[in-house]
Amino acid sequence: MRFKGKVVIVTGAASGIGREIALSFAREQASVVIADIALDQAEKVAQEAEAAGGKGIAVKTNVSSGGEVKGMVQKALEAFGKIDVLVNNAAWWPVKYFMQQSEEEWDRQIKIIYYGTLYCTRAVLEHMIERKSGVIINIISDAGRIGEPTLSVYSGAKAAVNMFSKALAKEVGRYGIRVNCVAPSLVETPGAQSFIEKIGRDRLVRAYPLGRLGLPKDIANAVLFLASDEAEFITGQTLSVNGGYLTVC
Repeated sequence: MRFKGKVVIVTGAASGIGREIALSFAREQASVVIADIALDQAEKVAQEAEAAGGKGIAVKTNVSSGGEVKGMVQKALEAFGKIDVLVNNAAWWPVKYFMQQSEEEWDRQIKIIYYGTLYCTRAVLEHMIERKSGVIINIISDAGRIGEPTLSVYSGAKAAVNMFSKALAKEVGRYGIRVNCVAPSLVETPGAQSFIEKIGRDRLVRAYPLGRLGLPKDIANAVLFLASDEAEFITGQTLSVNGGYLTVC
């Protein structure tokens, strides 16, 4: 029970990777804030968190709105009194070549992925600095490390979060706050199914030395490690969780 008594915010937690991260914390008796624009689904995940042994509240949050993010963090503090961990997971990606994407699609990706991370991080940092304790984990993507066709703007936004995380880790380490990234490759989530079906599962799996695609639990396990005291001397790092699809030094 590494997280008994801890309070965790997970954005984009109503489904997929975010849901599994939230429930994994709940299984270790954490109190979890399920922040997502889809309130009905978020409320279901909050109930699942309670059933798993933790505590959960759902807060409707559009992370691209600084005002909504501040409100979400305030509700977290009112409900649980503190914030120990922030996981910036919310994202959106249209699978299209760059010249097929509209400016509105550029804006939406950058606002959710990059500005959403900035808003959420700033909203919790004052509290964490005051307590001289905290962990921030940003879910990026291997696309943000090497770039992927049909995900050009998404790749750029995730790369921005990666560099922001490294710089921020150097700023806030003096306060006992750690900042790291987890970078998945393709993960089997509801949002990825149409892409998997379009390209073909067998073709995709051949690119992974460990012989399968990622699962949400693979990402959640990495997040819980980086959030735990076992990783107390790790900050400013990016951990790829990808079955060997990408190896970087």
